[in-house]
Amino acid sequence: MQWMLVIPLKPLARAKSRLSDTAGDAVRPGLALAFAQDTVAAALASAAVRDVAVVTDDPLAGRELAALGARIVPDAPRAGLNAALAHGESVVRTVHPQTALAALNADLPALRPHELTRVLDAAAEFPRAFLPDAAGIGTTLLAATPGHPLLPAFGPDSRHRHRASGAAELALPHVDSVRQDVDTGDDLRAALTLGTGPRTTTATARLLIPGQ
Repeated sequence: MQWMLVIPLKPLARAKSRLSDTAGDAVRPGLALAFAQDTVAAALASAAVRDVAVVTDDPLAGRELAALGARIVPDAPRAGLNAALAHGESVVRTVHPQTALAALNADLPALRPHELTRVLDAAAEFPRAFLPDAAGIGTTLLAATPGHPLLPAFGPDSRHRHRASGAAELALPHVDSVRQDVDTGDDLRAALTLGTGPRTTTATARLLIPGQ
């Protein structure tokens, strides 16, 4: 099964505030962009991915991610993550009504294409499915097969909320790169240990990150 991915990205100036203990205000927008670039590049390299739509109003991010091959969808609702995903779903399914659709976090800088393919192949067995994040509290991927709505419920404790909504939880081994999103300094250290993409590696090279 081939999938269309929807990746939401808030304006870079407001992104990754929880990384303030590791990266200053002037650095975080560049890090957020690097995370998104490595995520999009790896997603497009997955054998299970047909196309990627990034929902964002940030002009720099839009240009850079379009250059990688992503389709840019303006965040018309401007009402938060779940509204952006619902809008992206509507735009994509207006053009491709019977497509398999998955929402993917924009902050997966260690993402491996073959691991994403494994997750999407497993998700194809269910009407809706999700992958919990490395912390076991949130969600990094939510998938809906053709004919089923995405029904995103991202935010605090989204693992519980997606499970309560009827989505199947995917319990797959050896897909750490798809689970390791980056919100905190500890998350960034974990991603760097896994091995990040080239843009994140470059963007973090000058940071003093204890444990690395």
